[in-house]
This record gives sequence, C-alpha cells and structure tokens, in this order.
Amino acid sequence: MTSPKHALIVRGGWDGHQPVETTDSFIPFLESSGYAVRVENSTAIYANDDFMATVDVIVQVNTMNTIADDELRGLIAAVRDGTGMVGWHGGIADSYRNSADYLQLVGGQFAHHPYKAPPDERVDDGTAVWIEHTVNIVPEQRDHPIVAGLADFTLTTEQYWVLTDDYNDVLATTTIAARDFDAWNCPVTCPAVWTRQWGTGRIVVVTPGHQLEVVNDPNVRTIIERGILWASR
Repeated sequence: MTSPKHALIVRGGWDGHQPVETTDSFIPFLESSGYAVRVENSTAIYANDDFMATVDVIVQVNTMNTIADDELRGLIAAVRDGTGMVGWHGGIADSYRNSADYLQLVGGQFAHHPYKAPPDERVDDGTAVWIEHTVNIVPEQRDHPIVAGLADFTLTTEQYWVLTDDYNDVLATTTIAARDFDAWNCPVTCPAVWTRQWGTGRIVVVTPGHQLEVVNDPNVRTIIERGILWASR
C-alpha cells in the first residue's frame, strides 16, 4: 500500500482574507489527491524540524502576521530540502513584513492595490479597491502545466501591485492602469502568478484570492490546484 503524501496547511493573520474558509475549501481536493492533511493555525509548526522533513507541500494563507526566527529558519530549510510551498494573495505575498529572508524566499511583496475611484469619490463599502482587471497568461508559458489550456481571464477584485525580482518564472501578469488621479504616470505590469525554485523546493504564488469567491473562480482554483500538485515534493 502506498504511503500518503503529506500536506501542511498554515493559516492565520487578518480574518478579512478568510484564511479558514479558503483553506478548508482545498482540503477535499488534497485528500482526493492522496494527501494526509494537517492544519495549523500558527507558524510554530515550522520550527519542528522532524515534522517539516515529512511535509511534501505547504499551503499557506497567513496575512500581515509575524514569524519567529526559528520558525522562519525551519520553513526555509524545509523548502530548500524539497518541500513545496503554495499560497495566494496576501496569505503568501503579505505574510511576514518583518522578514527580508521570507521575502527573498517567496520572491515578491504586496505593495499596493489601486482604488477604483478618485479620493473624493470613494465609498467605504468594502469594495473601494475591487477593480475589474485581466490576468494575462504569458504567451511563452502557455504550455506550463499550471496554466496549460487556460486563456486570459477577468476578475473583479483587488489587483495586486507586487515588488518582485527576475529570478521568478512568471506565468501570468496583470497591468495596472495609470489614471489621471493616480500618482504613477504610466501603466505598470506586475506578475499575477509565478513560480520560484529555492534549493530543491518549488514555490507557487498566486496573487488573486482576496476571499473565497475569488478563490472559487474556475481559473483561479485551477491554477492553485495545479500549483499544489506541481510544487509538491
């Protein structure tokens, strides 16, 4: 009998990103794909070297939180040794602002999401930064197993401006418009989906995923599910 693979879900931080609801929605997929799933509501597990050595893939949704030095060292060591890591939105790209080493690991940092209206017309109804925008599959990457067969798609949600480097393998981008009320004066194209190799571990970052309804978009869910399988040890 084949031993199960092991998936670790680490969630927490800002409740607005629905870390429990979004990660719970992937547990049936993980289990049906042959993973034994462990769920942790803090980063303390990352410091458990013996357990981390058994983890095939980490699914992290932990926004605007902090991480202790020994926990971060454990996370980085696990990825370097082959544990995959996957996350979406602020749960991976805005997780531990206190750590430059974490930012280097995942290859990007949330910087901004543009507002849909000028300052004097904004309504604080929870949707002030929900903008209709397109996620463009990089033409040269259309055969990559994470995005194969997918076309460009449109979302109405936060459009992430991220700071990144060219070590990433970018699979999809989104272009932030420059409007007359914005501080920037030309469009800015940012990665929306990327992978990154760290040691022998694979990392997948998907910037859409503000809440469950965005994660449930068929394109976003397909990318995340494929990303989990691709990144897994």
